[in-house]
Amino acid sequence: MSYEPPFKITSKAINLISQISADIERFKIRLEQEDGVRLRKINRMKTIQGSLAIEGNTLTEEQVTALIEGKHIIAPIREVQEVKNAIKVYEKCMSFDPYNEKDLLKAHGILTMGLLDNPGHFRKGGVCIAGKNGISHIAPPADRVPFLMSDLFDWLRTSDYHPLIKSCVFHYEFEFIHPFEDGNGRMGRLWHSRILADWNSIFIHLPIENMILKNQTAYYKALEKSTDENDSGIFIDFMLEIIVKTIKNNRKKVTVNDTVNDTVNDTVNLILKYLKENPEISYEQLAEKLGKSRVTVSRKISELKKAGIIKRIGADKNGYWQILDEKL
Repeated sequence: MSYEPPFKITSKAINLISQISADIERFKIRLEQEDGVRLRKINRMKTIQGSLAIEGNTLTEEQVTALIEGKHIIAPIREVQEVKNAIKVYEKCMSFDPYNEKDLLKAHGILTMGLLDNPGHFRKGGVCIAGKNGISHIAPPADRVPFLMSDLFDWLRTSDYHPLIKSCVFHYEFEFIHPFEDGNGRMGRLWHSRILADWNSIFIHLPIENMILKNQTAYYKALEKSTDENDSGIFIDFMLEIIVKTIKNNRKKVTVNDTVNDTVNDTVNLILKYLKENPEISYEQLAEKLGKSRVTVSRKISELKKAGIIKRIGADKNGYWQILDEKL
């Protein structure tokens, strides 16, 4: 008899799946906008920094960005290596077959290269997961891991459940098995995203890991409660909510918020520069200085206003611009 992970699909999960299916298409449109390429880069950085921070890596978004750009930083050697490995594995992510166990081992080998004695191989010893009140989970014995992982991949390949369900179940079961000596959390989150990207490639550009970081306590509670009740439906509901929040955050977020100080965003930085120099400057004058159309300038100004970075005081003809963020 083939293995079937224990979980219940709630009405809440069904509604969330419907919402995600619609929202992800809107996010796709968001990525097709003028700053879509930059948003992908920002989200990749947030994905890497978020997943590693969950495991205790202290490197900041700025430091991770520097490493992505090939720059040198002053930081703990191991943490730098963790980030460099994560950069490599996320770059190769779409080349991995999410239904192939050997590809998962290959990905783990990249993720933990130089960090473990035997990267890319299942653990040979026992593992206990510590919680706030002591040991929260004792993983299955090491000699069971190959069989459990084989069963899990068989289920993943043959299951007819929606990918949004399958990815959550795989994530939970993977963490329950804890197949590796280290890197289980990072791999579980990576593979969750890779399974989803097989359904819709847009998911590879969605920083789900960063939203998990913001809800880290609830993430661990959902894992623990699913284990206690022998029902990963609890974790399914949690992760679907996380995905909804991530899409919503990326749809409403003007990338200016994250990249006002990024020299790549020349147009926005120049607009802010000219507004500082001459708060009474008009749209036409800005367009002329920037060498852009009035429509483009108007759109960028609108983004800055929505982001709470600038504010118009008075009417268009005799008013002036106020920069609300003093750091800019």
